[in-house]
Amino acid sequence: MIESTRPPTASLGQVLVDSQLVTPEQLRDALGIQSATSQRKMLGEILVENGFVTQEQLLRALAQAKGLDFIEDPCADADVAVRALVPEGIRNEHLVLPVSLTDGTLLVCTANPDDFVVNEYLARITGFRIRVAVSTQERIEAAFAIPMPEIETVAERNGAQTETLVAEILGDLDDAVGDVVETQSAEMAEGSEEASSGPVVRLVNHIIASAVSEGASDIHIEPDDGNLRVRLRVDGILHVRVKPPYRMHSAIASRIKIMAKLDISERRVPQDGEISVRVSGKPIDLRVSTLPGKFGEKVVMRVIDVSGSRLPLDKLGFRESTSSLFRRVIDEPHGVVLVTGPTGSGKSTTLYSVLAGFDTDGLNVSTVEDPVESNLPGVHQTQTNVKAGLTFSGALRSLLRQDPDVIMVGEIRDTETAQTAVQAALTGHMVLSTLHTNDAPSAVTRLVNLGVEPFLVAASLRGVLAQRLVRRNCSQCRTRYIPDAAERLSMGKYAEQVTELVKGIGCRRCHERGFAGRVGLYELFAPDAQILDAITANKDLNVIRHLLSSKGFETLWDDGMHKVLAGLTTPEEVHGACRC
Repeated sequence: MIESTRPPTASLGQVLVDSQLVTPEQLRDALGIQSATSQRKMLGEILVENGFVTQEQLLRALAQAKGLDFIEDPCADADVAVRALVPEGIRNEHLVLPVSLTDGTLLVCTANPDDFVVNEYLARITGFRIRVAVSTQERIEAAFAIPMPEIETVAERNGAQTETLVAEILGDLDDAVGDVVETQSAEMAEGSEEASSGPVVRLVNHIIASAVSEGASDIHIEPDDGNLRVRLRVDGILHVRVKPPYRMHSAIASRIKIMAKLDISERRVPQDGEISVRVSGKPIDLRVSTLPGKFGEKVVMRVIDVSGSRLPLDKLGFRESTSSLFRRVIDEPHGVVLVTGPTGSGKSTTLYSVLAGFDTDGLNVSTVEDPVESNLPGVHQTQTNVKAGLTFSGALRSLLRQDPDVIMVGEIRDTETAQTAVQAALTGHMVLSTLHTNDAPSAVTRLVNLGVEPFLVAASLRGVLAQRLVRRNCSQCRTRYIPDAAERLSMGKYAEQVTELVKGIGCRRCHERGFAGRVGLYELFAPDAQILDAITANKDLNVIRHLLSSKGFETLWDDGMHKVLAGLTTPEEVHGACRC
């Protein structure tokens, strides 16, 4: 609760006497001590030190003397998301607690309302007007311990259908906002006020919880000309989930920016942040990115399950021949092992599965990542920080002085990182990393183009795994059918093995899409002596591909066709994933 006080009409001493907290004699004694001390102390400090009043009594009187509110319980009144508007270091150093945000005014609670410098600084860094309230130091510190928010949907509490829930929330939004028409000049004020309103909070919570429950990898909030839509990327495909009123775009974006500790008053430049929440008890990280556009800021959130939902290698979708060869590659005592593919192809998942299989009691396993996407027990994980000067190459050099056995570098992006990784492999370390190439053999050319000498590539490279993700046929509605001539023709040399194929026809479980979940396509390049000689001689990539083909090398497309024949996916999915 917030206890209101009357406007300031008297000094602190007079308020204390009028409230019968001190006698006139005690006040006179305290004023005498104040004038007699060489180091001038505040009157309130002297009164507390001499036991005339308690800290809480003093602060209540001080609030009344200054016409401020005294907050009885900051833990109950403080909004955890609003608290993030002020950096943690400033909150802790000056004991200021952001409580609420209303009409562009940020209410902060403090035990030192006379610190005008801090109040002016808060106004400058937040962009809001500052209204000061008072509470005790102990209660403010207790409020700092409020945990991160727990996200759940109303549907989880009362069993309502998603459509009904969304309609209910959007109806509340209409009631809360009325007929407000958003304009550029009014946008900031409206967004900051509405971002803390109940319907907006509920809608954002519902969007996040829905994304987690559907297994979405990304959330897109996209304004258009008079329209606003929310899309979820599920199994690699974007699907429209909600279309809130366009006038609520500013409030929704501001709510997310508050949760991500971003500057809600800045809408002209991109911003990046993070949100940590719990959805049905599960810890979830959201990587937030905002980007200005013609019709407002687009907000994209990457959903990361930090609880460590890692799959063992035998659950990733390897065929037996690929799995056995890959295990031999990663069991090498040293060398470079690369995983290649476009963004979103599951490279990090594969590397985490590899790391989880190492004996972390007997080996020193360390990583350098951007960002750290999952916690690995027994593994030392380092987050890069370019602003602070901690790059992949710099962190990798430092790791080499930490007596590592296995090192995972999130991505080889530049010459220095590539050369350092190769040198680490040549000096007895196992180095795992990723590259962006279309297929496995292209990794050789990529390393050479990054400045690694061909003979060093040949000496260090143990294997390259290229991968893609395709949608998996829904297990509930999968059905057999006889493919037509065109579909048979698209399967090339595998067409002669086809009698029937499998596809999903759509059901409630897969939201009528026919697909549920994804399966990996893989090609594994483990160079033998002949291939290594070709790499050392800096042979053209086509020469290497020809040598591989003559040895029966199976490509991503080959692996995809085997999975089509096994009924796991469809020819269309494989053709789309392998189109380079």
